[in-house]
Amino acid sequence: MKVAKFGGTSLANAKQIRKVCEIIRADRNRRLIVVSAPGKRDKEDQKVTDLLIRYAEVFLQKGQAEAEKQDVFQRYREIVRELGLSRDFEAQIEADLDRVLTNQAGLSSDLFIDAVKAAGEDNCAKVVAAYLRSLGEDAHYVNPREAGMLVTGTPGNAHVLPEAYERLASLRDREGIVVFPGFFGFTEAGDLITFARGGSDITGSILAAAVKAEVYENFTDVDSVYVVNPNLVDNPKKIKEITYREMRELAYSGFNVFHEEALIPAYQANIPVCIKNTNNPSAPGTMIVSERAATASIVSGIASDKGFCSLFVSKFLMHKEIGFGRKLLQILEEEGISYEHTPSGIDNISVILRERDLTPDKEARIADRIRTELQVDDLAVQHGLALVMIVGEGMRQSVGTSARATAALAKARINLEMINQGSSEVSMMFGVKEEDADRAVLALYEEFFGEGTRAAKEDQVTSASR
Repeated sequence: MKVAKFGGTSLANAKQIRKVCEIIRADRNRRLIVVSAPGKRDKEDQKVTDLLIRYAEVFLQKGQAEAEKQDVFQRYREIVRELGLSRDFEAQIEADLDRVLTNQAGLSSDLFIDAVKAAGEDNCAKVVAAYLRSLGEDAHYVNPREAGMLVTGTPGNAHVLPEAYERLASLRDREGIVVFPGFFGFTEAGDLITFARGGSDITGSILAAAVKAEVYENFTDVDSVYVVNPNLVDNPKKIKEITYREMRELAYSGFNVFHEEALIPAYQANIPVCIKNTNNPSAPGTMIVSERAATASIVSGIASDKGFCSLFVSKFLMHKEIGFGRKLLQILEEEGISYEHTPSGIDNISVILRERDLTPDKEARIADRIRTELQVDDLAVQHGLALVMIVGEGMRQSVGTSARATAALAKARINLEMINQGSSEVSMMFGVKEEDADRAVLALYEEFFGEGTRAAKEDQVTSASR
């Protein structure tokens, strides 16, 4: 049995949905299908999820949002009609949407927004199942609540409960093709809660683990995962095989192929994951596995992510003060901020945070508390940082990787704000100013993959930054 998940670009319109259904029918082992909400039809378009969020915001503000509701209705209306489905089914979809979009009774604002967002995936699953039936397939929409997708109760950030796996395992015994909406589950109290944005990947991974699938296929709009962002490098090298550890590090660092939490259920159940292209399903794609054979390539991928800041704290003999680090992190905890990294020295420590979490008010309070409670010698906050990461299982057995990387960055005249290597030795991270992030990626790509593309692209990046 295979679990196949299709992303928003794969389901953006009727033409794409037809491709998806051809792929499903081409392999009878694809019996559990997870769908996202319809995505963008072109660069200027909007995702259905964004339309739904806009609707919820206006509705909560004004008590009605008829124009925004009709935008959502129109997307589904076009898809249903172009697929040749009945007007009765079209009316059913609109009635289901209307029920969710106007039912705020007993729901907090956060729960209402989650219910509205989830309507995108939920109704897309109904459409895909109906179209498969019109082709003569034994296909069934299954609601996550009915199936047993139990989650914790934090709106917009659900986490699956252990007992959900046992309940979801029964999906393996269902006849025909099961079409399952991604992105959301239900608490034991019956509240609908969504995963983090991009959470349909998480749903697919959970289901693959629950039914002990042969493979979890994740269909998107690229032939494979590339070693670097293809928007920066023309025709970058493709990754044929990569480990869960490597892929998770890259996802955290800005790779947009996978939500960073999505691989955990599949990894824990040792289910291989294959990234494939809906528009080119014959391409072999990229396999994500627990272990892989050693290759000549030390680095498997390079990624960067912006939107970080650094909290620099200095105090003489800090390393001898028992509990200093705990007290520092406790201040952040009490302000509701999680930290990303904590590189440290004898007399100083830096705490890397997400810029979005450190509001001006929180920054002022945290700075005051650190100075007062920890009696530090120096405190500074540096904004506008990016983290650039090189990832590769081969780094464990290689000598001189950090020297090569720092030399390449020095040659590109990029100043390093921070260097950090994880204890797993699978990744190495460099903190740079946001305006230098793309040039840093290009320099590292040239060093480790030698495509000879850096010079041409560097001028382009430099010009764009101006």
